[in-house]
Amino acid sequence: MSGSSAVSGAAPCRFAHYFVICGIDTETGLEPDELAALYRWLEADRQGRDPDTAATGENFEESPLKRTFKSKVLARYPENIEWNPFDQDAVNMLCMPKGLSFRTQADQRHPQFHSFIITKEDGSRTYGFVHTFYEQVTSPQICSAMQTLYQMHNTEHASANPPSSSSSSSSSMDSLASSLDETDSPTSSSPTSSSRADSTYDSTRDTLYVSKALCLITPMPFMHACRGFLSQLYRAVTAASAPPLPLESYAYNILYEVPLPAPGRSLKFHGVYEPIVCQRPGLGELPLADFPLAEAFSLLGVENLVQVFTCTLLEMQILLYSQDYQRLMTVAESITTLLFPFQWQHVYVPILPASLLHFLDAPVPYLMGLQSKEGTDRSKLELPQEANLCFVDIDNHYIELPEDFPWFPNKSEFIQELREVLLSFGITDNTGAPPRTRSSPSSTPSTPGRERKTTAFRQLEDDGRNGNLAGEELTVLELLQGNATLERLQALTKRTGVTVARVEALRAGVKPQDTEEQRGRTAAEEEELRNAKLNVQLREVFASRFTTMFADYEAFVIQSAPDLESWLTNREQMHNFDKASFLSDQPEPYLPFLSHFIETQMFATFIDNKIMSQWEEKEPLLRVFDARIDKARLYNVRVPSLRSSSYQKCSILKECVQAMEQRLMKIDHTAIHPHLLDMKIGQGKYEQGFFPKLQADVLNTGPTNNKWSHRTATAQHKKDRHKQQTEHLNLDNDLKEKYMQDARSLGKNLRQPKLSDLSPAVIAQTNWKFVEGLLKECRLKTKRMLVEKMGQEAVELGHGEANITGLEENTLIASLCDLLERIWSHGLQVKQGKSALWSHLLHYQAREEKMEQQHGESPVVSSVCPCIICFFRHIQNMSEIKTDVGRSRAWIRLSLEKKLLSQHLKQLLSRQALTRKLYKRYAFLRCEEEKEQFLYHLLSLNAVDYFCFTSVFTTIMIPYRVVIIPIKKLSNAMTTSNPWVCVSGELGDSGIMQIPKNVLEMTFDCQNLGKLTTVQLGHDNAGLLAKWLVDCVIVRNEITGHTYRFPCGRWLGKGVDDGSLERVLIGELVLPSGEEDSGRGCCTPPLQRSPSQTRRISITSLSGRGSKPTSAQIQEAIGEAVNNIVKHFHKPEKERGSLTVLLCGENSLVAALEQFFHHGFKSARLFQKTVFVWDFVEKAVAYMESADQMGDFQETAEPLGMTCQSLCRYVNAINSTPRNIGKDGKFQLLICLGARDRLLLQWLPLLVECPVILRMYEDTALLRDRTAVNALIGVLETLHDFPITLEALLVKGIDL
Repeated sequence: MSGSSAVSGAAPCRFAHYFVICGIDTETGLEPDELAALYRWLEADRQGRDPDTAATGENFEESPLKRTFKSKVLARYPENIEWNPFDQDAVNMLCMPKGLSFRTQADQRHPQFHSFIITKEDGSRTYGFVHTFYEQVTSPQICSAMQTLYQMHNTEHASANPPSSSSSSSSSMDSLASSLDETDSPTSSSPTSSSRADSTYDSTRDTLYVSKALCLITPMPFMHACRGFLSQLYRAVTAASAPPLPLESYAYNILYEVPLPAPGRSLKFHGVYEPIVCQRPGLGELPLADFPLAEAFSLLGVENLVQVFTCTLLEMQILLYSQDYQRLMTVAESITTLLFPFQWQHVYVPILPASLLHFLDAPVPYLMGLQSKEGTDRSKLELPQEANLCFVDIDNHYIELPEDFPWFPNKSEFIQELREVLLSFGITDNTGAPPRTRSSPSSTPSTPGRERKTTAFRQLEDDGRNGNLAGEELTVLELLQGNATLERLQALTKRTGVTVARVEALRAGVKPQDTEEQRGRTAAEEEELRNAKLNVQLREVFASRFTTMFADYEAFVIQSAPDLESWLTNREQMHNFDKASFLSDQPEPYLPFLSHFIETQMFATFIDNKIMSQWEEKEPLLRVFDARIDKARLYNVRVPSLRSSSYQKCSILKECVQAMEQRLMKIDHTAIHPHLLDMKIGQGKYEQGFFPKLQADVLNTGPTNNKWSHRTATAQHKKDRHKQQTEHLNLDNDLKEKYMQDARSLGKNLRQPKLSDLSPAVIAQTNWKFVEGLLKECRLKTKRMLVEKMGQEAVELGHGEANITGLEENTLIASLCDLLERIWSHGLQVKQGKSALWSHLLHYQAREEKMEQQHGESPVVSSVCPCIICFFRHIQNMSEIKTDVGRSRAWIRLSLEKKLLSQHLKQLLSRQALTRKLYKRYAFLRCEEEKEQFLYHLLSLNAVDYFCFTSVFTTIMIPYRVVIIPIKKLSNAMTTSNPWVCVSGELGDSGIMQIPKNVLEMTFDCQNLGKLTTVQLGHDNAGLLAKWLVDCVIVRNEITGHTYRFPCGRWLGKGVDDGSLERVLIGELVLPSGEEDSGRGCCTPPLQRSPSQTRRISITSLSGRGSKPTSAQIQEAIGEAVNNIVKHFHKPEKERGSLTVLLCGENSLVAALEQFFHHGFKSARLFQKTVFVWDFVEKAVAYMESADQMGDFQETAEPLGMTCQSLCRYVNAINSTPRNIGKDGKFQLLICLGARDRLLLQWLPLLVECPVILRMYEDTALLRDRTAVNALIGVLETLHDFPITLEALLVKGIDL
């Protein structure tokens, strides 16, 4: 224990925490891999066989050289460190993800390098760097065991007919397993290895080799330095002569004598043969990232990488697929590095061991890497869920994207800038295969994988794309690198200061003449500097996009808690970010992406960190990001160009590499050289090709008097003391930590799979956590949807500020669709199709139809939920939707719009036999209590109205039914004339349709009109009974079931009412029966209505019915109508709805002005016909025209004369229209045209001054009150700022 405590003070500042050796344990011999047995247990459980019998025994069908055997951690130094306890199972599993592999002298045995990451449950990370090589097996027991296994295998093979394939099941796990049982080597396409299947092992003639791994575990990702150190160790083992010092000296040096470089400093330490340099960015720079971004861009192409990056930002499921472990790690780390200032918050396993394949079933966002088998076709790889999956085939340079995928803002300009940066380093973009969305079966490539891969690589080699060397140069370099003698010669020349220019140029991938300019550094150092500079510049381009997009994010952060404790305890109820205001401040093209992104967990965590920075030290990434925003503000005042979507290039590309370049040019710290240790000589004697057993006693104890460890420990004590002094919370530390973890994990499910213990019990517990997580996510999502939609009522009930836009609503519903897909794909027995929910519906339909046939003609569709199959058939018949995922989302949206989602899903899950057939025991849908709660949460959405189907599927054809209801009691229920109708909605109109004579009902198909707003109804006045008294028109959308009522209550006919032959009616949505009382109390506000019959009569005939409004009420109504129009224009364009309703509906501008004009109007005449306001307007115009002819207007000011002419022109144009719209219709049209052309203010004084007013208005009339008229002009003036456009059917036939 003294050893570990001796190094405890220094451990956080050490470059490496552990040095580990994994391989075969010669004492226990050949053990079948327990994880492979566990995998067989899972498969047997899935298929319903007895798991315990399946997991025992060995698989003799498979060649022993291809089987997985258990690897072990043979040694680790030191034994343990208190703040980074050694996780033996995880390290062993990730050092050798597929266990031990055996080779003979006939096989290729190239050493391999790969790295891995262990993410703990709190999100902290540890990095591992592994050098795997093959060592000859000297143990006779193991050789004879392998011989015996071969004999048993041959006997088994001879007795049984060789099966053509292990299983024909389409199970996701079977096909995944088949992709993982091949060799490690990505170069296994050579003739020798391709004949491996037939190779045998005979201990008398063959030499047996087994894999061994050397691993460094480090706290930071110094990938190049660790790779260099391990490769030098390997060279020391395979070299003809012994290394200068025992290997213990080098291991001890890197563990105890090489410190972590301080921020903003560079470090040089010594390997076995050559010095190694690394550097760490300063506190104000982007954090350390040592994985080569250029390689990730070369493997995927710029456009594909940007698309995968966008999927990562939107927290989709991302599966990387490659034969090479290091490629998986490079792409995963590159993508997460580029997220700055955000951090991936979900499951992160860049190398997924075979034993964790069940984790692909996880119904949460993840970023995982899966090793592929040589020649495996993507089409054979069945994955548990693909509705929200981004599949990245690294080796074949192509990706598959989820559907409904928003683009990254300014995507094309962004890609162009990245290409320019790559080009400045001599790298041309490999565009890769174009990204595919899963839109059709043909989206999977038909070419076999191997053929596609070789073609791609041949292209890369031959044309030098991606900065690759041409084929011939590559061969020369491989020859040089593979030759130990030449390598030693080269090392010797390097030490004497001579450089072999041609070789160095090849190694660096640059032309020989370039090396003359940089004689100061070796080509390897030059290449490392070049890669580091490219890394920084590419990352700066990405960081610059976020700095631009979120430059003003602080203005929208809501700081509502007085202290950290109250914030943490109320975190779930808090509104921390004003999303609606933020989105309304963004340029239109950014909205599809940003509306999704601000709903992610990574954005929520970023905002949480910002709020907590009031009370705690700022999180490092946030500190760097905020400093950049402050700097950008100094140089660029953003206010005028706030809403601009123009692309701003990164302006600091040159300066960002200077600090790093200076660190590498001038080394800040050189570590102690490796030296002889106080150890027994003779142990671990050098033997070429074998890694010796190291002396544990010298490697388990570090030095006690190390200068840098003492210095950093003192600094740490000071820091701790300062933190204690500034600690102003009375919160118990354990409790505080629990709050912090709870707050940070809010909305998250399981962060990481536990690699250590993989018993069936632990797997069951993991699945239980998933079930709990899905239920919690459903509760939070439905609550948010309700609160946002209910508006002001929700605020009054204490739910915080509720302000929702159509864009936000659509985003929330899309995320609900995604949640339902994940719930339905959790614990599937056998995957069928891309959408698990749609697949379930298909099974349900087939079962119902089968039962229907069995019961004869009577359908067995449940009376409780009569339309689940109808909905299903509606969606199936929509030819515009091409994919299962699209159909599933359409079905969810339609059910939600009809307030039947919970009811339908309950009905779907009521067929328990079907659910048991489709789902495993642990699936969410088979947890009864959680399922009930889930359906209850969905039921709460019935309290609000959604138009999420109507507003999204805008191009589909929809059948509509129109019913005209006449007022029968006043005769003339039917008419001899030829009636017609035109239906309009927010998305368009149906055009004029003739209604068959004496038929009051008709159906028509039309492209989706959206929410219905107006109906135009008329007839041609033909025949004897040409007058028609219509009560209302009812229009029903036959798919969504939405029914609209368009009240009329007036005559259509010459010589009756105002003589109109056509009317424009404004619609109101009719609630389903029984919902008026229960639902409307907490529902969204109703749509505007048509002006009622009462109002019309009171305005036109004033025959005593209805109370007259007072002058104050009239003025208030005008203010309200104008205010509604102003609000309309302040909404985002896509969310404004119908302006016609605000101009002509109930409580509209026309209605309010009609009341103003009718106040004090002398309309009723004894024994004479009714006089209308339009009569007054016509008489006023006639007076003006006669005055003009007599020359009375010639002395008036020019503008007044022009105004007079414009009023006369508009009134005459309305009177001469071929439409028969009646006197009230004409007045409505005049008001609408005046508002559109900003002429109302000029016309009002003319009408007021006209002498006709004295004859037609009483003295008390508002129109004769100068103060009231001036107030009206002032109110109407506010409309001048807005571009009022009128629906085509309103102004049809008006020639101006």
